[in-house]
Amino acid sequence: MSDREFYCDTCESVQLFEVPPCPDGHGVDCPELACTGCGAAVLIATFTFQPTRLADRRRHPPAGRHAA
Repeated sequence: MSDREFYCDTCESVQLFEVPPCPDGHGVDCPELACTGCGAAVLIATFTFQPTRLADRRRHPPAGRHAA
């Protein structure tokens, strides 16, 4: 198990959080954590966004057109 300290809203203080056994196979990298004080669960999520097609067009104007 991996242990980390975070602020727990339920305990209203910094508490030790641990990764519970993960049935999804994430191991220590599991995004689910549980407060060891009260058992409250939190989810740590990281998102990656791809550039939109509009942003791509601004970087590469169509042939024959010049960016202003």
